[in-house]
Amino acid sequence: MASINFRELGDQFKGLTLDNVGHWPILPRITVWLFMIAVCAVLGWLLLWSKQSEELDRLRAEEDALKGQYRQKLQQAINLEDLRKQKEQVSQYVLTLEKQLPSKAEMDALLSDINQAGIGRGLQFELFRPGNVNVRDYYAELPIAVRLSGRYHDLGAFASDIANLPRIVTLNNITIQAQRDGALSMDATAKTYRYLDDEELAQQRKARQAQAKK
Repeated sequence: MASINFRELGDQFKGLTLDNVGHWPILPRITVWLFMIAVCAVLGWLLLWSKQSEELDRLRAEEDALKGQYRQKLQQAINLEDLRKQKEQVSQYVLTLEKQLPSKAEMDALLSDINQAGIGRGLQFELFRPGNVNVRDYYAELPIAVRLSGRYHDLGAFASDIANLPRIVTLNNITIQAQRDGALSMDATAKTYRYLDDEELAQQRKARQAQAKK
């Protein structure tokens, strides 16, 4: 087996000049070609391919994000009919609740209904005092301090009648005490609610906007 003579190979690189490149021995020419190819590859990577690689990574990430959005939109489209039914149910529920809230003009009639509920059960009103209206975001709350006296079962029936009124009325802070004649006295705060009219809603919006600016 012939051995490689490194001295002879090294002699091929001696005395080389750029004036006679075409007459160089084969080994120096191959070495220069490989060197030029390596330089071109490095420059191509630094100047062109690295940027394209970064752009490719960005596009792949964007593709993954778009695929995720597509799957989400597809799921929403599949459930669109169910969502529409749920929205309709919620709207009907809200309308039902709104019908249970009297308007400002109907408040006097509601107060009369509360009073008649007690009188109809044979109870004696010792106090019936509406308080100040508390305006919330979308409704107003009216507390009414009441004190009634009568028999136990009549007081219970009165509470049931209040719960069954077509308008929302709640009894809060109930206190019952026995009187000397054997009757009972009940102190409570009846709260009723009404929806705000257009003018009141406009005032609420202005107040929230002013608060937001602060």
